[in-house]
Amino acid sequence: MLYPELFKQLEAVRWNMDSDIPWDKFDPARLSDEQAQTIKMNAITEWSALPATEMFLRDNREDSDFSAFMSVWFFEEQKHSLVLMEYLRRFRPDLVPTEAELHEVRFDFDPAPALETLMLHFCGEIRLNHWYRRAAEWHTEPVIKAIYETLSRDEARHGGAYLRYMKRAMAKFGDEARAAFAKVGVLMASARRTAQALHPTNLHVNTKLFPRDTIQSRLPDPEWLERWLDKQIQFDSVWESKVVERILHNMSLLMDRSFATVQELNRFRKEMAARIVPPSGDGLAGAPA
Repeated sequence: MLYPELFKQLEAVRWNMDSDIPWDKFDPARLSDEQAQTIKMNAITEWSALPATEMFLRDNREDSDFSAFMSVWFFEEQKHSLVLMEYLRRFRPDLVPTEAELHEVRFDFDPAPALETLMLHFCGEIRLNHWYRRAAEWHTEPVIKAIYETLSRDEARHGGAYLRYMKRAMAKFGDEARAAFAKVGVLMASARRTAQALHPTNLHVNTKLFPRDTIQSRLPDPEWLERWLDKQIQFDSVWESKVVERILHNMSLLMDRSFATVQELNRFRKEMAARIVPPSGDGLAGAPA
């Protein structure tokens, strides 16, 4: 089992909201209304770890090891939402999300292949790590800068934990796992070819609720993410390239094969797909409709 070891590793570096966040460094002159509004949107977005955890537990009922790890992942992700809300409670109480706004992002995700969903969220952790690093650079107020730096490190550690479960899945499922991981890897490393940000919170997950079946579409400001990325933190092609490089680097390590470009990974995907019998259900949780 991986859960006991991962629990110890994450427990050893867990930060304390009271003592590890420099609340006393707050500088009101360096927090704009525009910046504060983005903190509210991110606090609500992070709350969506709740429906994601419900999805993981439902779709991994046969995997008690991974399901137990969800207790750690869920705790830390909900803590992200909590620390952002605590920041607003202390310094911009008028912007603290309401319980109704938080509950709006809790809805059922359609069932999907567990291996593909695992890879989807692995890539999501890589992307969020880079988004939060860029957010920390964009913000000018010292406390929120420190918070985003803290969250970005958590997301990197979560990605590493998911990678451990991906390695385990390859040992157990072989080419089926390789094909699933390559398929989603190609999708998630191709953001420059899409009109939307490729992250689990911005992908469609419930056909009955379409088009209001993404986390972002259920926020008070559904358009905020694109504006945050393009106009505010300016997550440009240089930063997007860093995300793609990390996905390709980890896929290279995982598959013991070098992937310098998305095209090379796509050729590998086709190679793996030809070696397995296609599953009866080829859905992908979060695949764009």
